[in-house]
Amino acid sequence: MATKFLSLACIRGTGAGDGYSRGLSPRPHYPSMPKYPKGMSADMESSMDRSERRALFSVTGMTCSACAGSVEKAVKRLPGIKEAVIDVLNNRAQVMFYPSFVNEETIRETIEDVGFEATLIMEETNEKSTQVCRILIKGMTCTTCSSTVESALGSVHGVQRAQVALATEEAEIHYDPMTLSHDHLLNTIEDTGFEAILISTGEDVSKIHLQIDGPWNDGSMLIIQESLQALPGVEKIEFDTNLKKCSLSYKPDLTGPRNFIQVIESTGSGFKAKIFPKGNGRDSHRQEEINQYYKSFKWSLVFTIPVFLTSMVFMYIPGLKHGLDTKIVNMMTVGHLLRWILSTPVQFFIGRRFYTGSYKSLRHGSANMDVLIALGTNAAYFYSVYSVLRAAASPHFEATDFFETSAMLISFILLGKYLEVKAKGKTSEAIAKLMDLTPDTATLLTFDTEGNVVNEEEIDSRLIQRHDVIKIIPGAKVASDGFVTWGQSHVNESMITGEARPVGKRKGDTVIGGTVNENGVLYIKATRVGSESALSQIVQLVESAQMAKAPVQKLADRISKFFVPLVILLSFSTFLAWFVAGKFDGYPESWIPSSMDSFQLALQFGISVMVIACPCALGLATPTAVMVGTGVGASQGVLIKGGQALESAHKVNCIVFDKTGTLTIGKPLVVNTRLLKNMVLREFYELIAAAEVNSEHPLAKAIVEYAKKFRDDEENPIWAEAHNFESITGHGVKAIVHNKQIIVGNKSLILNNGIPISIDSEEILTEIEGLAQTGILVSIDNQLTGILAISDPLKPGAREVISILKSMKIKSLLVTGDNWGTANSIAKEVGITDVIAEAKPEDKAEKVKELQGSGLVVAMVGDGINDSPALVAADVGMAIGAGTDIAIEAADIVLMKSNLEDVITAIDLSRKTFTRIRLNYIWALGYNLLGIPIAAGVVFPFTGFRLPPWIAGAAMAASSVSVVCCSLLLRNYRRPRILETLEIQGITTV
Repeated sequence: MATKFLSLACIRGTGAGDGYSRGLSPRPHYPSMPKYPKGMSADMESSMDRSERRALFSVTGMTCSACAGSVEKAVKRLPGIKEAVIDVLNNRAQVMFYPSFVNEETIRETIEDVGFEATLIMEETNEKSTQVCRILIKGMTCTTCSSTVESALGSVHGVQRAQVALATEEAEIHYDPMTLSHDHLLNTIEDTGFEAILISTGEDVSKIHLQIDGPWNDGSMLIIQESLQALPGVEKIEFDTNLKKCSLSYKPDLTGPRNFIQVIESTGSGFKAKIFPKGNGRDSHRQEEINQYYKSFKWSLVFTIPVFLTSMVFMYIPGLKHGLDTKIVNMMTVGHLLRWILSTPVQFFIGRRFYTGSYKSLRHGSANMDVLIALGTNAAYFYSVYSVLRAAASPHFEATDFFETSAMLISFILLGKYLEVKAKGKTSEAIAKLMDLTPDTATLLTFDTEGNVVNEEEIDSRLIQRHDVIKIIPGAKVASDGFVTWGQSHVNESMITGEARPVGKRKGDTVIGGTVNENGVLYIKATRVGSESALSQIVQLVESAQMAKAPVQKLADRISKFFVPLVILLSFSTFLAWFVAGKFDGYPESWIPSSMDSFQLALQFGISVMVIACPCALGLATPTAVMVGTGVGASQGVLIKGGQALESAHKVNCIVFDKTGTLTIGKPLVVNTRLLKNMVLREFYELIAAAEVNSEHPLAKAIVEYAKKFRDDEENPIWAEAHNFESITGHGVKAIVHNKQIIVGNKSLILNNGIPISIDSEEILTEIEGLAQTGILVSIDNQLTGILAISDPLKPGAREVISILKSMKIKSLLVTGDNWGTANSIAKEVGITDVIAEAKPEDKAEKVKELQGSGLVVAMVGDGINDSPALVAADVGMAIGAGTDIAIEAADIVLMKSNLEDVITAIDLSRKTFTRIRLNYIWALGYNLLGIPIAAGVVFPFTGFRLPPWIAGAAMAASSVSVVCCSLLLRNYRRPRILETLEIQGITTV
């Protein structure tokens, strides 16, 4: 789903495969057919959805996108077809259909009627469907929490994959919707002791929240619910009485938010409805968490500051000291009682979150940071209670309390959590900036039956429905994805595509929501709204990337499993060692402070060890850096699909480049024609254009485009019909036009058909290839008739990029389907010495595997469907943003701007991110390795330095904050300076 937007959004051209790989060209996109047969009501459709089936066919004989298009159109003409997807690359057809109207056999016969052999793949017919659900999880504190939730979800029958990210506090679950529902997943998370809030279900539905003002009661709500439920496309309705909120899930192609508001306000009960105020998503939950920690910290200070003053300040002021030392019962003083009273609310009310977290964690057989805090503070608090009660019961026992330890410890930890959550919120600022691109309002147009505008109304942009017509004035942002129905202007799409130059738009052209209209008025018909929009798809892609764990995260996950139990063991051992040493005079009495005895000294050391250890810093080291890194990448036009891609990219030491559309612009032009027979040039191009128009290959399009020049009176000429058309992958095409056998392709195709190539023709080919042009041979009736020279100019900066990669000690190769002469000329021009030419798609993938076998970490940069196998095979696949859907789907990194310079940006950003991750690990592990021994009193015998528990707690809180802040420094990332020099040389690197 995340790639579909790219064909509309960033991508104004089709990708170009190399050479003459016709059978692997991008397939055309045909308009979606109705989801149910004509005459079916919406209610019938709703019932049919539950009985839809999926069939997978093996289709042999397809050679190009024209074949795929004919199969797709034929299948979609059948009644009861919901969707048909034809995969030329794998020779498969997947069809979603309603068995009440059509069956597998009818579909198979239809495919064979088109001229291809089709076989139903029985074992995959009932393949389980997969749905992706995203859930916000509140209450996780460390990797132990996230691992517990992940394990619980993974054990649920029907869950195929579950990822829980501590930094984003989200879970992404891939599951079979036929086996379980998202409600089951929510319950599973809540059973582990955490609060779960559904973000999205991945269903083909949109969700909107409405605020309803009016007389809320059971009767009126029932009326509103029944009225809304009667609308076609409404899936689910939920009411929140406290917030006066109504949440609706619906199918956007059948209804929309304006319909809901109209229905609610027409119930006659005096209700008013509007879009719920912004901030009801993840950001609002983050802000709510920040507010909760801030409020808790403020209240803890109200009680902790007096505790601190009475125990550490007032004791040195004579008058106040006398008052605090006044005895109440036996040896219990006013100071003891005051500190007990003041610390109790902090321990049990303000700090109750730690008790709750500990209980939930231990209930599921794991231990997290809350367990350490609860044990440490309880040890200090209850020992103090015991000491004070003993003093109250004894006329001789002088109590020493640690109430300030428990109160100050909780206060500092709350401060640390507040700063940590606030800092974590900044790691996803890149997503927030993307979401802010869409305008708040839009101008909705209403038309009469003759198509004249009768009304203009300003509405909330979230109220736009599919098929609405929106007016965009100069300087305004486009409110929705759609196409121009009237007007002409230029639109700045740089915020989406990275292309700085405004793009001309006229009737029929597509526009992207969030882009800026430069001049002229445009009427836009909305086609993709809400979560379907290009901008939303980009946001979802970045969010998914931030969810994915980097392999290096496994280290923290492994450590977290035994970290807390080990710390508890160390803490108890520390206490025991100091206590036993004190009992048996293992150290001088002078070491014991005057205010405590050996037991209390041992207790302080034990508590300090327990609270200074920080599993949080370790758990946040990787995800926060990945979050910031992927966010920064998105703002730079480099979409990195998760931690795996980010980690692999920094190790890359070899890059394989495709040629057409990657090193070159990808828009080939016919620059010369050499006729070898006496023939009128117009007639010559009429014949070869009739054959080539059936191919989607860039070279074929260049030939057809050039042939149009001989018909300058026609914008879209109709060419003669081509019979027996055949596309030979990687070579060219054959067809019969006007009873003449036409062959257009490379040298090997001509020779394979037994057509001789003269010495003069060989010399012409050599000359063409020496100019870095592609030579295309044309045979008519088995006689070589002409040679076309096609040029595809190099991209600006291609030579410089290869040179910079060489300085980064990264090896560059060129692998192309083009001929050797052209490939060598292009390679020489850019400075590449290793070349593989006339390579088929499988050859490219094999070359990548061969390089990997020699110990290299390989990245593949390509843009065409024929690059997809190599993109998948490579350690890191990088797709040029203007490439095809399949290439983008196969890639790990998408270069949105289609600039080669971004290859360097992606690798450099990956290296900087992993440098930051290493620093985070060094800090987190080093902190614990250094802090725990100090807290245990290892240096005390030599220096007399002792770490009080409350200072240890403050240090623990600071460690998490420091790790997050270290990751946040990545926000200041700047591309390598050497790329800026390209601009000075006149090469634009936007």
